[in-house]
Amino acid sequence: MGAFVSVLGAAVAVVLLAAPPAAATVRQVSVAPDMNAGIRTNYGTGCTYTVRAWLSEAVSPVTFFDNGVPFRTVPPLGGGLALAHWVPGYEGDHTLSALQAGGDGQAPTVRVFVGRGEHIGYACWVI
Repeated sequence: MGAFVSVLGAAVAVVLLAAPPAAATVRQVSVAPDMNAGIRTNYGTGCTYTVRAWLSEAVSPVTFFDNGVPFRTVPPLGGGLALAHWVPGYEGDHTLSALQAGGDGQAPTVRVFVGRGEHIGYACWVI
């Protein structure tokens, strides 16, 4: 009986060690208006914003997308967070998303409306 338990334990260990690792996923995406402001929206063309992705693991690189077009790939920071600077190039609706390499292919999104940005020193006024 002892030999059977040993063989069973070894078989379970092999199965567990051979299991694929859990897929890396982006859990949430957000964008901060930083120091920019406006009446209708805080997001303007030519202005810089910080896009954040909260991750399930802090190893695999993260690619950020604007309306499905990649604009930056970055390594994650400690604590399961990735940051990217985003500068919208045109007015209108933008859907920002992020995918982590080796992930499950599902990207959370955040939608923002972008107006026309006017630089005022280090910030922008959005018209």
